[in-house]
Amino acid sequence: MGARGLRDPISRRDLIKTGLLGAAGLTALPALIAACKAAGATLTPTAPPTPSVAPTPTVTPIPKDFLRRKLSGQLNLTDAHVAALAGFPDAPARAGMDAIETAFETLTGLRPNLKTSDPSIFRYSTATYLEGAPDDLFTFSPGYRMRSYVEKGLVLPIDEVWDLVKGNFSPGIAAAVTGDDGRVYGIPMDHYPWAMFYRKSVWAKHGYEVPATWDQLLALCKRMKSDGLTPIAFGDLEGWGAYGTFDMLNLRLNGYQFHMDLLRGNARWTDKRVGGVFNAWTKLVPYYTSGFQGLTWQQACHTLIGGQAGMYHIGLFMTDEVAAVDKSVLDDIDFFEFPYFGTEYDAERAVEAPMNIWAMSARSPTLDSDRDNARAYLEFWAQGSTQLLMYNSEPRLIPAASDLDVSKLDRLSAKSLQLVGRAQHTTNYFDRDTRPDFAGGKTAGDFLISLLMNPGQDVGGLQGKIQRFWDALPPYTVY
Repeated sequence: MGARGLRDPISRRDLIKTGLLGAAGLTALPALIAACKAAGATLTPTAPPTPSVAPTPTVTPIPKDFLRRKLSGQLNLTDAHVAALAGFPDAPARAGMDAIETAFETLTGLRPNLKTSDPSIFRYSTATYLEGAPDDLFTFSPGYRMRSYVEKGLVLPIDEVWDLVKGNFSPGIAAAVTGDDGRVYGIPMDHYPWAMFYRKSVWAKHGYEVPATWDQLLALCKRMKSDGLTPIAFGDLEGWGAYGTFDMLNLRLNGYQFHMDLLRGNARWTDKRVGGVFNAWTKLVPYYTSGFQGLTWQQACHTLIGGQAGMYHIGLFMTDEVAAVDKSVLDDIDFFEFPYFGTEYDAERAVEAPMNIWAMSARSPTLDSDRDNARAYLEFWAQGSTQLLMYNSEPRLIPAASDLDVSKLDRLSAKSLQLVGRAQHTTNYFDRDTRPDFAGGKTAGDFLISLLMNPGQDVGGLQGKIQRFWDALPPYTVY
């Protein structure tokens, strides 16, 4: 989904249809907030409780099964104040949110008062918003910036809700919303994977088989090239295309923990393990699209659509471009996960799967009175049936919850859910998982592209340049 993610300063999702949005794949609900009373906004139930359902006179500070107790008449939400602030990239996402609001109203008698914000603006003022008088809940994405908000005390843990719904999420997704302190800071809403995409008819014509290992991938690339194809479509004009391949190579060769340590500054770019990633990566360069540094991701995608390229490593948002160029080709698109190296990290089955989450603001002036209702709303969003309501309007937003009717998903979405669901670890893309001033714009991406444009260079020297760049960054300021 299209790069659905928050990217800094410009995101793949930003580049998808609206040209907005940012970092590592965002699109969808980029934004903000929901659940309980925005500044000055109040909410009245559309109808009073029926006489047969008597409200509970008191509510414990942390009631269990918020929504379920409400539905059985055991929890009083009639005084709820629910307000939402969210940014959306397109009309389908708005329609999905409308459906969710209606469903919540039907179940609880409460209609959330939704506010919206342009996500391309919000991502540059999130800290200011959270430090002011924010709403009770907001939508965002896990990653480096989110952890920074947690460290600054701007986001609250939601363990009491998570304990009720954690069975709806895979270990890999759960880890993505878990902080360094072991507490949970968000309800996953949606995600999309990065994978190796191809056209089934092209592969059938040549008799190609899906490679499971790195050696098999290289052998397939060699064969494709001899068949007159560009083995791997690639475009990096926007400066983020290379990040996805670096991420997967580092995850496969060095494991999830080292990858996250590196992107957070707890490991050094001069580490020999990074050199191993770079050396492996240079083996793919002869199989990339010629002139990749001057191609947009869409232009690279067109070579796959047209049958000139055999594979394309990118996010599932690529299907938007396929549909825009030739919708009939969608049925011919399939994908496989990034190949393995036979290392100890194979068992992690790590997947790049940027996601969006609901989080709770620590400084909401209304949270004390709205907390139980906010929790009920979070619990409602953690259900697969709720997330399907968004998916029905915006299929790019694949539900993150696993307790859903998979038959309601299209073929690629269902396969994506399976891919992400079996991963022990998921990542949110390079530019979400590291500090924005390291990955945004022409920064770290320049170093990676320089490697691909000159694969014979001194890899150690390049590693030193990247580390010096990191070391010269000023203390990180959350924004």
